[in-house]
Amino acid sequence: MRIAEIYASLQGEGLLAGTPSVFVRTSGCNLRCTWCDTPFTSWQPEGSDRDIADVLTAVEALEPRHVVVTGGEPLLFADVADLCRRLRAAGRHVTIETAGTVWLDAPADLVSISPKLSTSAPPADTPGGWRERHERTRRDDAVLRKLMAAGPYQLKFVIDSPADIAEALAWIADLERAGTRIDRGRILFMPQARLPDELATKTAWLAGECTRIGVRLARRYHIEWFGNTRGT
Repeated sequence: MRIAEIYASLQGEGLLAGTPSVFVRTSGCNLRCTWCDTPFTSWQPEGSDRDIADVLTAVEALEPRHVVVTGGEPLLFADVADLCRRLRAAGRHVTIETAGTVWLDAPADLVSISPKLSTSAPPADTPGGWRERHERTRRDDAVLRKLMAAGPYQLKFVIDSPADIAEALAWIADLERAGTRIDRGRILFMPQARLPDELATKTAWLAGECTRIGVRLARRYHIEWFGNTRGT
């Protein structure tokens, strides 16, 4: 599998925010979000091919027990399933971070699913036909339901505007009408922002909306703590 970086830091998002964690970041993605904060794993994928044994050795050299397998889109790589099995067999807590468009039977203690709303699409004139490809791929409710049924999960929507909130709520309602039981305590709205000042403004606005709607606010602590810097 192609690996962009492996490092130790604090989980900055979601239900486990603040937890010391090892991040295994794969490189390669089937989407092209216009606001992607890791373009080195999507728009211009970097990294090197590493086998499972090499990745495990790198993880074992770092202290945190929690491991976050992220990307890019880690579920594109079949080896991720065996990596997760071996990490859990070694006593590690495993979180998989995914956009929810690819199914892979990869065991995890938490599946962090970040469904991509329509505002994530790149401009129409993006080379490679990526707007159409992104729009065609970004939503797959059958995959979402399988991921949510596989074990503990969180649904983390990136929110940039009131329209995004409406779209996210409509998507949740669609899933529920189709028979999917969703724990509201596992729905998180996260502000779309990459700079600390912008993040502070968006977070203050979104906090009020989350209180009104009855979902969790997912702060982007890593930007507050470290800025938008790689390896944090």
